[in-house]
Amino acid sequence: MFLSLFGAVESGVIYALMALGVYLTFRVLDFPDLTVDGSFVTGAAVAGISIMHGVPPILSTLFAAIAGFIAGCVTGVLHTKGNINALLSGILMMTALYSINLRILGQPTLSMLGESTLFTQLQSLWKGTGLDSFMNNMLALIGLEQMPATWAIVVAMTVVTLLIKLVTDYYLKTEVGLALRAIGDNKRMIRSLSANTDSLTIMGVGLSNGLVALSGGFIAQHGGFADVNMGIGMIVIGLASVIIGEALFGTKTVARATLAVILGAIIYRIIVILALRVDFLETGDMKVITAVIVIGALVAPKLIQARKEKKRRLAKRHQLGRQVKEVS
Repeated sequence: MFLSLFGAVESGVIYALMALGVYLTFRVLDFPDLTVDGSFVTGAAVAGISIMHGVPPILSTLFAAIAGFIAGCVTGVLHTKGNINALLSGILMMTALYSINLRILGQPTLSMLGESTLFTQLQSLWKGTGLDSFMNNMLALIGLEQMPATWAIVVAMTVVTLLIKLVTDYYLKTEVGLALRAIGDNKRMIRSLSANTDSLTIMGVGLSNGLVALSGGFIAQHGGFADVNMGIGMIVIGLASVIIGEALFGTKTVARATLAVILGAIIYRIIVILALRVDFLETGDMKVITAVIVIGALVAPKLIQARKEKKRRLAKRHQLGRQVKEVS
């Protein structure tokens, strides 16, 4: 059970980058971008094929983010310059990316087993310092089981994700970032202030897909393979993470909202792991589980709010009744 939960946290921290990208389009820009399903695979494909051709893993990961950024910018251009509906722009780009990703990979599935990736280098570095053995010995002394071999990945990815979160928070508070947020709230108003909404939208969608592709690059290196179909349903997973995080932790400030998205991604993975432990559910039921989680996250807050309002109305009625009795 512990190892399953640990694995959920490990993958959740990596998928949190994808959830942050989804947050930028759906919440900040109010742009229903379906490019995510394609750009996630683009990041995985570019990172995988670059590593297979001897490019250092850190540069391969950077190339993955750049490729996703370009894909997002194309979606933004289709919408702003081509006057194509936002939803349709994402669908068109997602469809095109399937063929592009297949071209990049050269085959439906690319295996990176035996190749040096960021995570294999990280684990080798950590074991070389001796800290891995030291930490396990300390845990044994206090009666706790040893940590999994990949716990260094969790620590490193947590640091990376939090750094990107802080950069995102800072960016959204800059002049350009405030303009991006204004586009999502009232596009006509920000346009009346002579802001170039087209360029800002293209930039925002590009940054969003850059984060999504970065997550895809990390996932490919983490799993040891890149598959042309690995992005199917990513947009739903990203939305589930955003909705769960917002429902549980709130969105009063930008910093709180981005932290909620990260925690939402981790909680989503934990919920999926726990759901799969139910006897009658199988791995093939992942999509159904995801749909149920999203529905629950959307409906539950409204039901809770309706219940609170009903209690308030009943309390007011009782109070008015008491006042009438006192007057009479």
